Amino acid sequence: MDYDVIIVGGGLGGLISSIQLAEKDYKVLLIEKYAYPFNKVCGEYVSNEVRPFLEHLGLDLEHLGCTNINKFKLTSTKGKSLETNLKMGGFGISRYTLDYELYNIAQKSGVTFLLNTSVDDIQKINEKFFVETNTNQTFETNLVIGSYGKRGKLDKSLFRQFPEQKQSFVGVKYHIKYDFPKDLIALHNFNGGYCGISAIEDDKYCLCYLSERKNVKQSGGIHEMELEFMCQNPFLFDIFQNAEFLFARPLVINEIIFTPKSAVHKNILMVGDTAGLITPLAGNGMSIAIRAGVIASDIINDFLRKKISRAEMEETYTNQWDKNFRNRLWRGRQLQKLFGDEFNSNLAISTLKKVPFLLNPIIRATHGKTL
Repeated sequence: MDYDVIIVGGGLGGLISSIQLAEKDYKVLLIEKYAYPFNKVCGEYVSNEVRPFLEHLGLDLEHLGCTNINKFKLTSTKGKSLETNLKMGGFGISRYTLDYELYNIAQKSGVTFLLNTSVDDIQKINEKFFVETNTNQTFETNLVIGSYGKRGKLDKSLFRQFPEQKQSFVGVKYHIKYDFPKDLIALHNFNGGYCGISAIEDDKYCLCYLSERKNVKQSGGIHEMELEFMCQNPFLFDIFQNAEFLFARPLVINEIIFTPKSAVHKNILMVGDTAGLITPLAGNGMSIAIRAGVIASDIINDFLRKKISRAEMEETYTNQWDKNFRNRLWRGRQLQKLFGDEFNSNLAISTLKKVPFLLNPIIRATHGKTL
């Protein structure tokens, strides 16, 4: 079957794009390597900048049990802390729940899903793309959106080159039960990384962290690294001592990098983490992915209706990506340099305590306007 658009990957950017395009009566196929619902390594805090849009789609966030978060706490590797109110604020909801609800909306909108399937290669011949899957199927389409996450096998088959980065990170996520304020998101530093905790639905909390890979190698494993490095921060020590961990084993992603990526590659429009991975210290990737999905679908609509050429579509999308996200991503990479070690995290918190009025402008600079 010939599709107007094929979306590779069913994360937030892919799901939002699929809904927006299907509601404009395009034939959309979304290919996802897992079956909904499923958990993902993700912080699960969403800025309120996208809340009105999600509710407009039909999500009843209160009914789903999302938590309202309006306070932020930052701690150093040794437990120095700083707390502030969040002007815009956000909400907590698991990817397990949020993605599944968007998947249901997408189905009702007419999106075709191919689940438990991965894409091995994408070839463009003249003005058509041919998408090859691991199930030996080939699909034809006018346009492809890449929404397959932080790092994928497809990057290699597309010969997508990323700049060298000295540090790579391991991302780890748990759901836990813990005595912690539901209106607070905390970011706890440890040597070589940082860990966030915030409330989600059903009286659970998301505990998600990034650690330099060398920490895990030095310690001999995830659990050993948590004891040796993370528990030097007394706030994290208390969590690991007293929380009830709900997963049988942690969710883990290896070799996370934050180097800049291209928003368009080989005529494929990239959204979410596939286009650029934001550091956890700089806002949140969930709102960026949602906003990118909206931007992409609007520009694609103009292309499919022959209002603009393919070259104009790609240029416009790249410009819109840069306008909306490039500075946020850059600020995140700079902020990341201030944290993850004892000296820098203590210095940052000591400085911000002396000039606390600087903290909210920093936070605002890493968030976008209401969608």
